[in-house]
Amino acid sequence: MHALADTVPTSYWHVLDDGRIQCDLCPRFCRLRDGQRGLCFVRMRQDDQIVLTTYGRSSGFCIDPIEKKPLNHFLPGTSVLSFGTAGCNLACKFCQNWDISKSREFDTLADSATPEQISQVASDRRCASVAFTYNDPVIFHEYAIDIAQACRERGVRTVAVTAGYVCPQPREEFFRFMDAANVDLKAFTERFYKNICGASLQPVLETLQYIKQETEVWLELTTLLIPGENDSEQELHQMTKWVFENLGPDVPMHFTAFHPDWKMLDKPSTPPQTLTMARRVANQNGVRYAYTGNVHDASGGSTYCHQCGTMLIGRDWYQLKEWTLDEIGHCRRCGTRCAGVFDGSPGHWGRRRQPVRMSA
Repeated sequence: MHALADTVPTSYWHVLDDGRIQCDLCPRFCRLRDGQRGLCFVRMRQDDQIVLTTYGRSSGFCIDPIEKKPLNHFLPGTSVLSFGTAGCNLACKFCQNWDISKSREFDTLADSATPEQISQVASDRRCASVAFTYNDPVIFHEYAIDIAQACRERGVRTVAVTAGYVCPQPREEFFRFMDAANVDLKAFTERFYKNICGASLQPVLETLQYIKQETEVWLELTTLLIPGENDSEQELHQMTKWVFENLGPDVPMHFTAFHPDWKMLDKPSTPPQTLTMARRVANQNGVRYAYTGNVHDASGGSTYCHQCGTMLIGRDWYQLKEWTLDEIGHCRRCGTRCAGVFDGSPGHWGRRRQPVRMSA
């Protein structure tokens, strides 16, 4: 556990023959000379090592419904203390948190907190979990892990909202401390990842397989459907078929609507019927839990028993309306288990969004 400080040493790097230092945290493998920063902005070469320059700093804290992450099968109805830092190791042209993820200004990091303070506030505010979100927690690896450890000591769970673009060794350490993850599967072509995200697809698929097959972390997926880029029925068929075959039928998939932002202002918003089509394709390929998001669609946002079709969890935006699960997550009509992490009766946080000022 590190003391609260902006700059802390890191572990995943090595020195190259030409004197540069390569960061081995993510598959970008930034090679840095003294004083240079990686593409993520927050990891920097200093004193012949790679350091994290934003430890203990945040762009803001807020209590949200867990469904907003989005996680529909992890402690439904409960509240989550959400926060992010600055920077990102992807370069998505459509980023909808670009003011945080693409920030190069430390003024963005207006709040600060130790891991112990974060876990204490989450516990005091009766948040069931803490979420690393808004930007990718992979890049503040050391801070996220310290927070997760502090939360675990208080019985507070932790959630990673991530693109999953991380190397095997740090990936193993990172997810050892997480309880749930929502991974952005941004598309299912290398073209999209290369041209629009400045990354590659294969490491993300490897992360998904690792989480599902090697850990106890609860996993859900999100894909933002962008008209003309990753929303064809053929690509969605390939993606959902891969998910079923490699991750199984019980990993929920969220298909969310794009709106013009950042460097993709020329694209139209996603039609609701595209989301409905994606949900249908997923179901046809064996995915039991597929959802629509960023649109008002009570049917597409609700959870149904895959055996008898009963509505198990009715949702209107982030508000729970129906609940026909027993205390351990079985359908009250037919007894079939609904995949997920359930803890007795649902929470009642609802749609509220409550900013939290840590320094206060």
